[in-house]
Amino acid sequence: MKNILSLLFVLATLSVVAQTGNQFAATGKVIDSATGQPLAGASVFCQNTTFGGVSNSEGEFKLWLPAGGYDLVVSYTGYETQSLRIHSSNAANLFITLKAKEKTLQEVSITASTAVPDGYQKYGQFFLDRFIGTSPNAAQCSIQNPDALVFYFYKKKNRLKVKAKEDIVILNNALGYKIKFQLDSFAHEYNTEISTYTGFPFFEELTGSDDDKAKWKQNRENAYAGSKLHFVRSWYDSTLADEGFVVERVDSSSKTLKTYPIRDPYDSSLYSVVENNDVEISYNGKLRVVYNNALPDPSYLRANHLPNTLHTQISMLDISDGFIIQQNGYFYDQNDVINTGYWSWQKLADALPYDYNP
Repeated sequence: MKNILSLLFVLATLSVVAQTGNQFAATGKVIDSATGQPLAGASVFCQNTTFGGVSNSEGEFKLWLPAGGYDLVVSYTGYETQSLRIHSSNAANLFITLKAKEKTLQEVSITASTAVPDGYQKYGQFFLDRFIGTSPNAAQCSIQNPDALVFYFYKKKNRLKVKAKEDIVILNNALGYKIKFQLDSFAHEYNTEISTYTGFPFFEELTGSDDDKAKWKQNRENAYAGSKLHFVRSWYDSTLADEGFVVERVDSSSKTLKTYPIRDPYDSSLYSVVENNDVEISYNGKLRVVYNNALPDPSYLRANHLPNTLHTQISMLDISDGFIIQQNGYFYDQNDVINTGYWSWQKLADALPYDYNP
């Protein structure tokens, strides 16, 4: 019995060591750029994750993070938000200076004469469809503070713009998350029917009954299967085919959609392991990504006037300058990768944090 207990102790110790060895600490201090004084209570979090906290009385913070890459976001009321890319090699002893917002700019952004009275009543559902989505999961999402949203319509440019006076709080009862979203700006161009938005989401786990947790677990697994996060992780791990993905080159010179299978997506001309075990994808142009292990949602087919006989989820990636993938599925520069098709239909209602693992 003594030997068994000793063995269990050793195994438990090795498990703790392994987990610690696969983590790193993001540490630093937040100060006022003008006075050099520490900012206590500053919000510090990694966007698209559940990892976050606040700075202490000395402006200091510490976050333990699993191996991979993150966008660290630091914000404080009345100050401009800062975001910086971090990983295990550059996350220690960060010195972050926040600049106070100019009061006039704050007032203009919220009280401009172009603000639409009763904007949420007029444009609220339109905004929700393009921000949260129209998937079945979106039907179980709600914004808890719609009064935080301010809507602007620019008639000459035929453009709708949405800003927020505070973090938008979204309850996702389908996946079991509360999302605090620092919305920088949302814009919809009616002439092109293109919507874009920027901001910083932070996820928190909801508490619920055992039945709730079982439902969330299943819904998260369904949302993950075939998602862009699943795809990027599979390319990093060299498991694309095993996970159900097929990647094809798109002939951009052709007027019709011509694609050619990439027989070896890990060929050195495309795929290379670089510093910190990151993976660099060297590709410029369009890729067609087919996911074979799940059917497309019927509501997606209806919305895009596609036949019910379509049995795969198809997305397109337009890559302008390659990208780097890190261990947790984080990749950069994300602005260089534009997705359309199935992934563009899956919006915030189907999003999972980088620390999610099925």
